[in-house]
Order: sequence, then structure tokens, then C-alpha cells
Amino acid sequence: MRCALLPSVLLLLATSPGPGPRPTAGALDSCAQRCGDRTGTCSCHPTCSGLGTCCSDFRSFCLEISPASGSTMGGKDFVVQHLKWPSSTDSVICRFKESIQTLGHVDSQGQVHCVSPLLYESGRIPFNISMDNGLSFPYAGTWLAVHPSKASDTEKSQLVNETRWQYYGTPGTGVGHLSLTWNISMLPVQAVTIELWGYEETGQPYSDTWAAEWSYLYSLATNSPNSGSFTFTPKPAPSNFQRWKVGALRLVGSSSYAGEKDVRALWTNEHALAWHLSEDFREDSVAWARSQCLAWEEQENHLPDFLTELPDCPCTLAQARADTGRFFTDYGCDLDQGSVCTYHPGAVHCVRSVQASPQYGSGQQCCYTADGSQLLTADSTSGSTPDRGHDWGAPPYRRPPRVPGMSHWLYDVISFYYCCLWAPECPRYMLRRPSSDCRTYRPPRLASVFGDPHIVTFDGANLTFNGRGEYVLLDAVLTDLRIQARAQNLMDSNGTGLTAVAVQEGNSDVVEVRLAGEPAALRTEVLLNQEVLSFSEQSWMDLKGLFLSKAAEDKVSIMLASGAGLEVSVQGPFLSASVLLPEKFLTHTRGLLGTLNGDPTDDFTLRSGQVLPPGASARELFGFGADWAVHNASSLFTYDSPSLVQSFLHGPKHDPSFVPLFPDEAPPGPGQAEAAARLCGDDGFCAFDLLATGSRSVGNATRAAHGLHLRRRQGLQPVVSCGWLAPPANGTKEGQRYLAGSTVRFHCNSGYSLAGADSSTCGADGTWSAPTPECRLGRSYTVLLSIILGGLALVAVAGIVYTLLHRRKDGRPAAAP
Repeated sequence: MRCALLPSVLLLLATSPGPGPRPTAGALDSCAQRCGDRTGTCSCHPTCSGLGTCCSDFRSFCLEISPASGSTMGGKDFVVQHLKWPSSTDSVICRFKESIQTLGHVDSQGQVHCVSPLLYESGRIPFNISMDNGLSFPYAGTWLAVHPSKASDTEKSQLVNETRWQYYGTPGTGVGHLSLTWNISMLPVQAVTIELWGYEETGQPYSDTWAAEWSYLYSLATNSPNSGSFTFTPKPAPSNFQRWKVGALRLVGSSSYAGEKDVRALWTNEHALAWHLSEDFREDSVAWARSQCLAWEEQENHLPDFLTELPDCPCTLAQARADTGRFFTDYGCDLDQGSVCTYHPGAVHCVRSVQASPQYGSGQQCCYTADGSQLLTADSTSGSTPDRGHDWGAPPYRRPPRVPGMSHWLYDVISFYYCCLWAPECPRYMLRRPSSDCRTYRPPRLASVFGDPHIVTFDGANLTFNGRGEYVLLDAVLTDLRIQARAQNLMDSNGTGLTAVAVQEGNSDVVEVRLAGEPAALRTEVLLNQEVLSFSEQSWMDLKGLFLSKAAEDKVSIMLASGAGLEVSVQGPFLSASVLLPEKFLTHTRGLLGTLNGDPTDDFTLRSGQVLPPGASARELFGFGADWAVHNASSLFTYDSPSLVQSFLHGPKHDPSFVPLFPDEAPPGPGQAEAAARLCGDDGFCAFDLLATGSRSVGNATRAAHGLHLRRRQGLQPVVSCGWLAPPANGTKEGQRYLAGSTVRFHCNSGYSLAGADSSTCGADGTWSAPTPECRLGRSYTVLLSIILGGLALVAVAGIVYTLLHRRKDGRPAAAP
């Protein structure tokens, strides 16, 4: 990625110091170039606000911005919130990732502005600001760059009838005018220039020469009134622009020169540039597209096979929706959003693998029908297709095939247009993008913590541990995965519950989810590396070593590089947490969630390795929990208030003075047992919480959380697949479900006879009861026999009818004529 260059005269300009804050960089009583530092006479760390230890200029140098996020395409204007600059003539330079510079400005109110650059990566991008024409960059902040499809529609220009744009010139769409619209308040200028930009990836694939590039091609209009809409009749572009098949339109103020990078702008969605293609395309789009499809097919033949390193799809829709550590909803086909599955008709839901494959940066896609079955490309062109370029990109981004959105467009989407949408060559595409079946899929193991608090381990052992303190839920040396939980008592009772959960894997970012808000309106608050995150603009974040999502119902999902997943949500007055671990973590876990090995009898293992016996008392189990108290040196938690510092940082990690209710020492009275039975049925966790807290709402919340765990565990039960079974040549099959107990039936086309079994059933051992039969030329014996018997029956019926018609009234046969 090339650095955007500022005009040379600006870089040479020497300005005198302006009127804003300019202390000595690195001074221990200032935050200039010290953001994140706790040392010195005052703090510049995010925790300083709650602790009252901030330097006086903390907000001036450690920047808050609005908006804080935007598309990777750039062009978004943002304002620094707490930095006022009296002079609007000072030169502002905004530097992103130490290399990309854009020109900012100071407005008439003294607010400092920057413009986000065109990036080839998503995630949190560090930036610095210079107010002295580049002599120093003491002001620091973070910009969140998001996948173009996840950016708000309000910050884009909209293609009116986008389908028409992408089919322009093909049969049934023809020619004519195209239109786009935009919100003029997002680009407050008098006149606009509308430009076409093209995207390409050049060089030898999978080599150091492979590079991604957005290029300005030409302008559709210059000095056009900023009316909020534009209509034009496309003309084929000159031949020197025909190599670009994918691109986007950009709107900029007409004061910018053609193709000027990193200026305030509005972009359209990236799309197939059917409307700008040559006369050859318009004269015979099918022939043109077929030639492109064949060229893509030839290119694919020389590229490495990326399919072998992709994970297998979950076998069922229930598994796909439950395995949230490794698979996440595909926003193009979402059951919760009405199942608008444009490219997968017949599917109701699709998921994508969260992590790109390690070597090739590829992605898996899995689609499902209403009955929960996989939809395979071998059966339908609506089936799920894997991607050479993961749609969401892959760290470290920036280079093919890891550029978010765009690598996927070049290698998987535009080729779909060539072969399937513009030409009838879809079998060629599906042959090279076959759906994964699920024969090697293994569901993750699930463990949960909820209520007062109750733990269900990975192997299914149950534990109620009412400690007050900070504890190790999971410690997995395999990937250095650590999950910790804080338990407090929020009411005047003998019960405790989770109030915070923190996670880190290897050197990933640290994410903490904690309980916030008033008792009547509790919510989750998320901290990233000890700084509170805002989800007001984006619900999905690409972070270091993990992905983070916050759903509308206040559920936080954390997807780690290893495929492990953590979900945290509010349940009653406490948090509940669910942890999903792939099979590779077998025998590699310690902590309160147990030893993942399929044996529940060793789940209560102390740090020393001693295992509590199955019949251990509640007090012994309480000692087991206390043994897994967090050590200060390894704590992942944020201590950003005096109470947290006093209670947990300087206080004991496990509070020995807090003695909970032990149910085996204080059994409920008859009235309490009856009340618990009415509310909880046979749910012992619910009954315990009702007894410990005296609160029906707590009991109800625990019962709901436990029920959710049980349903999810049921959805993750392993199933057996026999794999796809082909139809016979010159015949068909009935049935597209390939799990144990499913039956597929076979039929031959007219003129062919079936040789072999007419059905096959998937057995519990993962094999079919019979192979696909043959359909041989000629009628089958069964068909011939049916014809013969049918003929004899007709002869017999004809004889009876003749006899009846010629019988005399006296009952004797009539004489022959």
C-alpha cells in the first residue's frame, strides 16, 4: 500500500508554533506522546479517568473522535472531540499507521478534523495528528476501519436498482440510463465530481509480487451540482480501461483534482462493472462472459488447491448456529433477517468460517434449507460455495488474497457473474467451488456458567461455587488461552454471581465484559485492553487475534484465532458465560470448567493435580473453586475505580471471609421445597438460587440460562454423515439429506432400466447401504412385464365386453354375424 503524498510545498512549509497545547514530548506531567502510559507524576492510561489520576491534558492528547469508524474505502471526515485550536490557518496532518498521511483542517469553531484514508485492511488503525506541519505528532487516537459491506448506508452513495447496474447490457436488461443518489449533508460542497475507480490485484499469485490496487479510471461528471442524485447513460469505456471488471464510484468535491487520494468522499458499493464494459459485451454478453469464465477456469487450474485446508461445514443448521466460535452468520443469507438469500435461493441461512485458512487466506461457506439440511452445489447451484479469498479478509490484510471484501470479489464473485449470471456455464464454477459436506466435522465442546453461579463443565459435570473473588475459568496452554471471571454478591444474600469475564489468547487483545447499569436496567459493558468500547456505530470489530460482535440483545460474542468462542450476556442480576472449544483442546484444559477429556470424574482437579472424588461435599467443592483464584501477576481484569482497586487489586483474589450457603448443610424446609418445585420443576440450579437469594426473578433467570445451555448442547450433538451420493447417469435421485437414517431413492429416465438397488440408506457407521445404481439403455424387465400384463388385461376386458354385447335376452350367446 502506497503512502498518500501531500503537496511538496506543504511539506516544506515552516510554521511557527500555534496557540494549542504544545508541552515537551514525553514530559512525565503531560500526555504528549505518552498515551497509554501509567508512569510519571500523572497517568495517560485509559483507567485514569475512573481513578482520578489523569494528566490535565489527557483528553487533549489522547484523542476521542466522532465518528470513530468508517469504511475501509476512506473519505470519512471525523472531528477530534476535546481538542480546540483557536487558529483555523494551522496546517493539520493526520498520519495513519506511521505511513499514510491525509490533510486535515481546523474549522471556524476551532475543531480539528481528519479524513480517513483509503485502506486495504479492517480493524483498529492507530493514528497521530500534527498541528505543526509534520514537525511532531504528539496527538494519538484510534480509527476503526470496517468492511465496506458493514459500513452504514448513510455514508455511501446508493446505486438505484443495483441489479440493473450489474446486469447492464445483458439480455433482459438492455441499455438505458442509470442513477445514483446520496445524502448531500454527508458531502457538504456546492459541486461534485463523480469518478469511477477500479480494483485489481497484480503480480504472481501467492508470491511477494502479488499486490492490491485501487486506481482512478475516469470521471463520469465534473462540476455537477450537489443535488443528491445523478443520472447518466453509460458508454463503453476505452480499451485501456477494460481490464478493470470490478470497481466503485466515488463522489468528491469539484475542488479536488481528478483521482486525488484521501480526500472527503462518498463511495458506492463495489460492484461488477457491466455498464462500462466494451461493445463486445453489449453485442453478445453471453459469448463475452463465456470467454471470461473459461479464462478464469484456466487460471484456477494453475492456482494451488485451497479447499484442503478449509474446515468442514457443520452437518445441520442447529450445529451451524450453535458453533459461534468458528462460524458466524453470513449477512447475505440470515434467518433472523428474513432469509433474503439472493445467491442461494432455497436456503434459509448461511454461515461463514470466522477465521481465514492459515496459508491461503480462504474462507468456508455453509448454507442450509428450512429442514436444517446442508444445501450442496453438487445438488443445486444454490448450494454453499467456499471462497479463495475470505470475504472478511484475513490478518495481516493489505495484500492479496487477504484484502477485506475485494479479494473475494476478484476470485469468487466476479467469476460467479461470468459463469453463472452472465453465461450458462455454472457447472464450471461449481466444479471449482464445491460445497463441503460434513463427514469430518466435529462439534465443539460446550461449558457454561450462570446464575448463583453454577458451572456445567465441558464433560457435563455440575458444580455450584458461590465464591466471591476472581477465578480462572479456563487455562489452556495449547494456545495460551485464558478466561477469567469475577464473582460478587449484588444483593443482601448468601449468593454470588458473575459480574465480569475477561479473555486473552496468546498475545491477542484483552477483552473484558462486565456488568454495568442500574439494577433495573443491567447491561454489558465491553473493555478492550482496559478501555471501554462504544458499539454505537459498529456491532462487529476486527481486533488483534480475535473478532468481537455485540448483538442487539446485548449478547457479546468473542471469536478467537484458535476457533474457541466465548459468549457473555446478562441473565437476571448476573452475567452468564458460555465457552466453546474445538476438539483440538482435548486434554489441554484446566480450571473451573474442568478437564476436557470426556471423563466428568476428573473435572474437579486442583492446581496441584489432586482430583476431588465424585462424592465430594459442597465445602470441598468450595475449596476447589477457591484454589483457582486468579493471581495478580496474571490477572486480565481492569481496575479503573477505587472500589475495584481496593476489593480486588489490593484485596484477596478469593475473599475468605465470605461464607456461602452450603445446600447439603442447610436443606430447604417443606414450604421452601414446595415453592421451588412450583417455580423450577426438576431444575436443581433454579431451586438452589431461589433458596439462596429468596428471589423468584433470580430463579427464573437461572432456569432460562440453564435451559439455553441444554438446548445449545443438544444442537451440538454429533451426527453421522455418509457424504453426498450421486444420482445415476441418465437418471435422477429423490432426497438430498445425507445423515444417518436418511434414504435416497433412484429413478431412471425414460428408455433406461435400473440396474442395482432403487434406494440407499445412510447407516450409523457412516456408509451407504448400496452404491448408486446404473441406468442402462433399454426398458427394464419390470416395465416389460407391466406392459405384457397390461396387454393381457385389456384382451380379457375386451372379451368380456364382447360377450355381454352379444348375449341374447334369454341368456344364451347370440349367433355370430
